[in-house]
Amino acid sequence: MSLLCLDVRNSQTVVGVFDGDELTASWRVASLDSRTADEWHLLVQGLLSQSAAGPVEAVALSCTVPAILHEMRLLLERHYGHCAVSIVEPGTRTGVSILMDNPREVGADRIVNAAAAGVLYAGRPCIVVDLGTATTFDVVDAQGRYVGGAISAGIGISLDALARRGAQLRSVELVRPRGVVAKNTVEAIQSGMVFGFAGLVDGIVTRMIEALGTDDVAVVATGSNADVVLGECTTVTAHVPDLTLIGLRIVAERNA
Repeated sequence: MSLLCLDVRNSQTVVGVFDGDELTASWRVASLDSRTADEWHLLVQGLLSQSAAGPVEAVALSCTVPAILHEMRLLLERHYGHCAVSIVEPGTRTGVSILMDNPREVGADRIVNAAAAGVLYAGRPCIVVDLGTATTFDVVDAQGRYVGGAISAGIGISLDALARRGAQLRSVELVRPRGVVAKNTVEAIQSGMVFGFAGLVDGIVTRMIEALGTDDVAVVATGSNADVVLGECTTVTAHVPDLTLIGLRIVAERNA
C-alpha cells in the first residue's frame, strides 16, 4: 500500500510516500498559502511521478497553517476521495495522551512527533527538538504520553528579524562560521545563530532532563535547520530527519 504523507508547516511542506514501513521518497517544498487545492494536486502528482510509488491508497495530513488546511481538505475531497484519509486534529486517534491544560492547543506536528518518539523510543522518556520555523521542545514520558514542552523562535525567524531591524545588518547564509569569535559581520551573525541556538538547545534540554528526574532520556532532533546546529550540541543523542513523516505513518496505521 502506498501512503502519501503531507507535513505542512509555516515555511515548508514535506511530502513523503511510504511503501509499508519504508519511506521510499520525500520532498520539501515552500508552504504558499496562495496555492489552491488544484495547484497542490498538480504539485503532489508531479513529485509522485518522479518516484516508483504505486497508486496512493491512503493519505495522512498534518497541517499547522489554517489557510492551507482549508485547501488541503479540498485537495483530499476532490482528488483522494477513494483513499483512507487521516487528518491530525482533535478527535483523531493518535495513540498519544496529551497531559496539557488545553490539549487542543498542541500543534498537530508536535503530536505527530510525539507519536513517533513514543514508538521509536518506547519505554524511555524522550525529548524531541524540532528546529524549523519555530524551535520546539516536546517531552514524551516512558508511557508515550505527551507531558509538555517549550517553544522558541526559529533560526530563520531570528535571521529575518536581524536583517529587518538592524540598520547595518543583512541576511546571511546559514552555515557554521570558522569560529565562535568572528572576524567580520557575516561570520558574527552566523556565530550568534549557530552557536547561540546550540546553546539554547543544550540549555533547555538539560533543564528538562533535570525536571524528568532521570538521565536515561532520548533526545531526538529533527526539522529543516537541525543539520546546521547539531554538530555544536552536546545533549542530542539522535537525528531523525523524517520523524514527522514516521509519526504520520503511525497515525495512519492507528486510524486504518
